[in-house]
Amino acid sequence: MAAAAAAVPSGGVHLLYPRPWFRNLRSTARSLSVIAESSRIHHAEELSSTAETPEPPTTTITVKNAAPYYPKRGQMVELVCESLAYKGKGLCKVDGTGFIVMCDRALPGEKFIGRVTRKKDNYAEVKKVKSISPHWDLVEAPCEYASHCGGCKTQDLLYEAQVRSKEQQVRELIVHVGKFSNKDLEYHGIMKPIVPCDIQFHYRNKMEFSFGTKRWVPEELLQQEFHEPNIYPLGLHAPGFFDKVLNVNKCLLQSDPANKVLAAIQDIWRNPEFSLSPYDVHSHLGFLKHLMLRTGRNVDTGQPELMVNFVTSSYQPELLKPLVDKISTFPNVVSIMNNVNTSVGNTSVGEQEHTLFGKPTIMESLRGLKFQISANSFFQTNTHQAEILYKLIEDCYCLKGDGSEIVLDLFCGTGTIGLTLAKKAKHVYGFEIVDQAVTDARRNANLNGICNATFVQGDLNKIGDNFGEYFPKPDLVITDPNRPGMHMKLIKFLLNLKAARIVYVSCNPATCARDLDYLCHGVPDKNMEGCYKLKSIQPVDMFPHTPHIECVCLLELQ
Repeated sequence: MAAAAAAVPSGGVHLLYPRPWFRNLRSTARSLSVIAESSRIHHAEELSSTAETPEPPTTTITVKNAAPYYPKRGQMVELVCESLAYKGKGLCKVDGTGFIVMCDRALPGEKFIGRVTRKKDNYAEVKKVKSISPHWDLVEAPCEYASHCGGCKTQDLLYEAQVRSKEQQVRELIVHVGKFSNKDLEYHGIMKPIVPCDIQFHYRNKMEFSFGTKRWVPEELLQQEFHEPNIYPLGLHAPGFFDKVLNVNKCLLQSDPANKVLAAIQDIWRNPEFSLSPYDVHSHLGFLKHLMLRTGRNVDTGQPELMVNFVTSSYQPELLKPLVDKISTFPNVVSIMNNVNTSVGNTSVGEQEHTLFGKPTIMESLRGLKFQISANSFFQTNTHQAEILYKLIEDCYCLKGDGSEIVLDLFCGTGTIGLTLAKKAKHVYGFEIVDQAVTDARRNANLNGICNATFVQGDLNKIGDNFGEYFPKPDLVITDPNRPGMHMKLIKFLLNLKAARIVYVSCNPATCARDLDYLCHGVPDKNMEGCYKLKSIQPVDMFPHTPHIECVCLLELQ
């Protein structure tokens, strides 16, 4: 394996004053509609992009103040990236037209040639063909896979510039999608500066890799690797493909112990004498589907604890024995699991779970509490930054601390947020659709001796008019929905409930801005009046080098 190109940065992060280009960034309503539109359609785009279609003949064009301008598929245009938009795509404009173009892996200030690959009603998507001049704040990416892997798209962008861009994205979405005044955000101090992550590598406590029958090699490396045999890959899915895998020997986002285990498995799993076959997503034949590595921490010694989870198409422990024998010798490996998933889907959650070595769970601590993590548990992926995130959430609670208040925890997952504040509340009621997560939440409550927390399994997108009968009226509502945000039924329920405070924790600022608009300004076409005032928005960078942004928002009843 080739060594990383540069040393991994370490140490704290000190945000610089934004450069003039960032302060004066012109954001039009049209460009923001592009971001909002991409938020709504990204699932469909990801599905459609998996099909390989031949590229049509390309034509280079020169645009000179042509308006209106509508590019055709296959045309080549010269572009300059103005900013980063939803999912980390570069937002560009065709020179002299104002026409919006989105380009993956284009970064602010970069001048490049792009080929139009897809045309929408009010914007187009292009693929970068040739870079003319580099982007601002160019740095050397330390990961050898950074240019090809879909995970870390901005490793070659200075970290301070990454977080400035994320903060700007949140501001634009809150103004244009949430319909809040930029002047009010500034004057009332509602919009807080983004909180950076001071650990920018090796921060993930969970990584999932896929076994594959088709190894994906980037186009520019095809000639270099032509002489290599077409070995089965173990790594990450190539961007846009469900059936092709980029072989990965080391990932700079996961822990060192996890990387050592990954390297050991890479060394032996293809050995013909072990008769291990990767699962073929087309023929549905084969054995090995996924490899999941989870890193926890022994709460007594502080040492890393590693769980290795093999996801297979059937239960054949004798086939896994050579791998188990090898990796069980690693001192940090305390759990080796086997999830059996017989379905043809690509999920890593099995219908059966077997312990092949050690114990079925690993431990982690967060905000002074202990958590047992099973193979399929949801847990904050960046434990270090989760400590900071949860402290920011606690600062929004404003609980009296006398044990008199009721807390409603929606989308509670394994109960991490609700359990961290149970000691200050009278009772916490948590709701979550994933049954295993609810089981974990109850177990974690018992583990920490918390008796004033009730966790219920239920779909919050399908609540009925009697939902409020299951708990007393809360003083505080915490909602932490997944990327699609909250269903209109839940919005309506919260507007009728009128709890004194809502803390909205979001992993998708686009749908967060939409829901804040509903809660504060109402939904006129459904005769729903808003009744909350937005008090603060705190962006948090949980995942450096990726487009993901977390936000903590506080709303108070008007």
